[in-house]
Amino acid sequence: MNKHLLSINDLSREEMESILATARKDFLELPKRDIKKVPTLRGRTVIDLFYEKSTRTSTSFELAGKRLSADVINVKADSSAVGKGESLKDTVLTLNAYGPDIIVIRHPHVGAPAFVARYTDAHVINAGDGKGGHPTQCLLDIFSLKQEYGELDGLKVAIVGDILHSRVARSNIAGFRKMGMKVTLIAPPPLLPRGVESLGAEVAYSLDALAGVDVIYLLRMQKERHGDTGMIPSLREYIARYCVGLRHISGDQRVLHPGPINRGVEIEAELADSGENLILQQVEAGLAVRMAIMYRIIVDSAAASAESPKAGAAGEDRAGADIKNIRAVG
Repeated sequence: MNKHLLSINDLSREEMESILATARKDFLELPKRDIKKVPTLRGRTVIDLFYEKSTRTSTSFELAGKRLSADVINVKADSSAVGKGESLKDTVLTLNAYGPDIIVIRHPHVGAPAFVARYTDAHVINAGDGKGGHPTQCLLDIFSLKQEYGELDGLKVAIVGDILHSRVARSNIAGFRKMGMKVTLIAPPPLLPRGVESLGAEVAYSLDALAGVDVIYLLRMQKERHGDTGMIPSLREYIARYCVGLRHISGDQRVLHPGPINRGVEIEAELADSGENLILQQVEAGLAVRMAIMYRIIVDSAAASAESPKAGAAGEDRAGADIKNIRAVG
């Protein structure tokens, strides 16, 4: 891996496959053990810096760090100096003074993780930046699909809903295509981004297009990002045309959703509670995949430093210790 994970485009298919293999082999079964921690990141510090509300992403990153034995500090914008007007730059400079190894950031503005990476020595992981991207969500979604289907080349996926405001959609379109999947976007025209054709996905405007796909990926209506623009005529009309229920599912189709779900808006309650969806499997995958990302970003960097001609004995010793700790997982 590179020093940072800012975008799914930072990763090749081979790197993605390697992260997912690590998650499956070393971390997926960890929650079922009596002792749910490994010494992999002992002595390391992880700072989770969240400027937006979150349940799944913030909880899984916190658990991932703690189960890797790292010291984890959670910083919420609404309870920090940010609420007193402190800039993102000054917040990052302050946190960097503590010598963190990883900073995980979620921010409402596109490009914030890349900005943070300019002012810290730590590895930066993008946990969602506005409607820019959400690379770790993409990786856990691909992990969930591999667990269900095995081979992904040629798999047909329909992404349905508020694509215009969705960072998940942007990452997943790129990530799914990189894994050989075929993507169709289904939404009313106002909820599709300008120049959508350039994303490399097909476009449809009704749920009739679900008939030819293997996977249905539902997105939440992000009303908080709509403002007063009137993106859709009415929520009632949207529900009538785009809310997906069991009646839309056929054969072996499976449904994914990044959460939080809005029952009765993008997904009917009966489908949300059925065996046709992989929503809880996605949550489970999120912990394993985020542990794997933290592991790879630290150990790959340490190994690269050790291989550098300028690396000293201390760097080599640290890389060797990290790799030894990782192997203790098994």
